[in-house]
Amino acid sequence: MIRFFTKWSIRFGIIGGTLLFGYLVYLYFEIGHQVEPLVRYNPPKTTQIFDRNGKLLANVFDREHRIYVPYNEIPGRVVEALVAIEDTLFFEHHGVNPEAIFRAIIKDIKARKMVEGASTLTQQLVKSTLLTREKKLERKIKEALLSIRLEQELTKEEILERYLNAIFFGHGYYGIRTAAFGYFHKDLDKLGLKEIAILVGLPKAPSAYDPTRHYANAMARANRVLERMKRLGWIDEATYMREIKAAPKVYDDTLTQNKAPYIVDAVVNQLQAKYPDIRSGGYRIDTAVDLEYQAMARKALKFGYDAYWKRHASDDNISETFNGAMVVLDGRSGDILAMLGGVDYTQSPFNRAVSSRRQPGSAFKPFIYETALNLGYNPESRVPDIARTYRFDEGDTEKLWQPKNYEKDYKGMITLREALIHSRNLATINLASEIGISTLHKKLEIFGIRDLPYNLSIALGNIALSPLQMARLYTVFADMGTLHEPRLVVAVYDDSGKMVEHIESRSKEVYAKPQAYLLVDMLRDVVKRGTGRNARVPGLDVAGKTGTTNNSVDTWFCSFTPDIETIVWFGNDDNTPLPKRETGGRTAAPVTRVFYQALVRKHPEYKRKFEEPEGVYHAERNGRDALYTDLSPLPAEEAAPVDEEIIF
Repeated sequence: MIRFFTKWSIRFGIIGGTLLFGYLVYLYFEIGHQVEPLVRYNPPKTTQIFDRNGKLLANVFDREHRIYVPYNEIPGRVVEALVAIEDTLFFEHHGVNPEAIFRAIIKDIKARKMVEGASTLTQQLVKSTLLTREKKLERKIKEALLSIRLEQELTKEEILERYLNAIFFGHGYYGIRTAAFGYFHKDLDKLGLKEIAILVGLPKAPSAYDPTRHYANAMARANRVLERMKRLGWIDEATYMREIKAAPKVYDDTLTQNKAPYIVDAVVNQLQAKYPDIRSGGYRIDTAVDLEYQAMARKALKFGYDAYWKRHASDDNISETFNGAMVVLDGRSGDILAMLGGVDYTQSPFNRAVSSRRQPGSAFKPFIYETALNLGYNPESRVPDIARTYRFDEGDTEKLWQPKNYEKDYKGMITLREALIHSRNLATINLASEIGISTLHKKLEIFGIRDLPYNLSIALGNIALSPLQMARLYTVFADMGTLHEPRLVVAVYDDSGKMVEHIESRSKEVYAKPQAYLLVDMLRDVVKRGTGRNARVPGLDVAGKTGTTNNSVDTWFCSFTPDIETIVWFGNDDNTPLPKRETGGRTAAPVTRVFYQALVRKHPEYKRKFEEPEGVYHAERNGRDALYTDLSPLPAEEAAPVDEEIIF
């Protein structure tokens, strides 16, 4: 009888084993295709944006912050440390470790529950990317079969590459290179052994061993890694004793590390249409921005903002929407060195530098005067600064326009230089009238300005432009007649490091250098003794123009030095007027001064004086130096004063 039962038990065992083996073989081939995501591994990768000096501006990603690292860039010590603590027989098994599994089963039986997983690195990779983490027999079988299948499809090195890029390392970091940059501000090849030990110890329990929150736990785990490496003979006693005492500095950064959010938003917006996967494609984007300039601009704009609130601390009816914007360009190339769309991104991410449209007011006047110079006028030419009333039709109604000077007085006949220095509205309108609206429009076509008014309000900047658009226009003065297109992005590289796009600087000559210099010299006087006096910096040539619209709704200061151009705007987001006496000269110009003072301190090598081009001549006129060119000769005689009001 015993022999009978033994005989049939063996038969049933063979049948059961055969059926189980057959089922496993069937399952192996049935689910084999599920390893394809790892075979053709292309995880979401973080795009990184850098400034002109290679400094990180920000990490841009959707859900997973991952900076990919290919296997050939992974130091050998990283592989040794990982294998030592997680899977010593990794290079010998075929996806599963039978010895470890048997050992784990014994422990599980004793505990009457699953307490040990015995997972190889391959199994960990499969579990973290293809399966759930639930501890069920069915899932463990599937995990083992997929691991065996994956080992047939990939080399050990390929599996390690995927593991070290896929695994979560805590603190929002996916992949070991991401964690190295995040925790230690180093790339993998710059890590010390203790830092490596900290990283490879993290995947077991990323939260419990997060060195930013549980430093002691992380050190203890790292020491176990070092101890294991010593036991295996992979490091000597001296190395072990040295590294066991090491206490690396750990950084607790935000994931994005966004140092210039207005810039980063502008970069993403510029490239989004062409690169729809910009947040997951692992691009490297090089910009023209300089973080040093960005920091100086931020401090300067905040200075102007704080000064405004200090002046009006006791005002009850002041708008809470007051804000500003600032753009800094390389005056010789149009490269955007700094850009602030507001005083505080955390309070308002709206980028006023790019997206707002505000009237530039008198800051647009230089283009009227430059047009006159190119038509043969000279800075010493005279124009009537007198009151005039203009009749115009609006629908079926005849209306009158009676523009006034800010000072509400008249100077009679005044030179173009003095009219621009003191921002005389009436003189500028009369100059525009002399030139003619049709001629002005024709001469300004080259700038591509949309919606230029076809009336004399053009002389007072009655158009809508963003600070960045104003920055573009002013490059024609900053570079002595050459107009530059502002450049933010310089180059784009794909996730393999191959350059896929390089954005060249674009420019065109609009004015001859001698003619442009006449206007530059006039704008320099605006700062020396005119409305821009608050922007003066001792020892540095600053040229610029203030802009203040009706009721001080918008205040501007647009300026440049021999090397750098800055545009500053302040106003209320709800378009309500600023308090009385807030003007471009009072509100915006001091920001420029603070910025240029910092620039001079940090860069004493920059040019201090404008270079006068050939073709500019000097003569004495009324006891002072007067400039002229072949196209803009000195006027033969002075016109008689005019003070009557004329109606057109």
